[in-house]
Amino acid sequence: MTNIVRGMPKPSNPLRSKPVPAALDRIDRAILAELQKDVRLTNKELAVRIGLAPSSCLERVRWLREIGALKGARAEVDPAVLGIELQALVAVQLRHHARTEVDAFRKHALSLRETVSVFHVAGAVDFLVHVAVRSAAHLRDLALDGFTARPEVARIETSLIFDALHATHLPDYLMPAAESPGREPTGSRGRSGRS
Repeated sequence: MTNIVRGMPKPSNPLRSKPVPAALDRIDRAILAELQKDVRLTNKELAVRIGLAPSSCLERVRWLREIGALKGARAEVDPAVLGIELQALVAVQLRHHARTEVDAFRKHALSLRETVSVFHVAGAVDFLVHVAVRSAAHLRDLALDGFTARPEVARIETSLIFDALHATHLPDYLMPAAESPGREPTGSRGRSGRS
């Protein structure tokens, strides 16, 4: 197996400070595609689907974790069973675009119990924060106490999520289109809408 490219100069942007992984071959990409479809596959089941010996498959999965190509696995939980009745995207515009303010807001947003995910974006706003709350009153309190009270926040705009769908896997732009598996959206409908 190839190794991670090392010895690269550290860029000023901390998001680019990770080493660049070595090129993945067809088998590595097939493993990633199968695990995105069903992360609960046993190593033996995965090896059969890929056409590898179980020991070789296990070695490749370990390597994919080591280089950061496999970042983790998680269960999808129905939000309603956790008391989540409403989800929203909070668009946040910062007063200034200094790195200290961006970093401070990112850290704060990630510390909020209600935060599902944080996106630092380009455009009219600086961040989109996906939040999950118990009610409209909870969302109002979060907007006032968790966002507008922050000194780095200039303004926010909140959009309710009625329905949330996501693809079952990421597109593989390095695989020829004829080999690339199809995409099937997953998700749920209604106010809890998170998949």
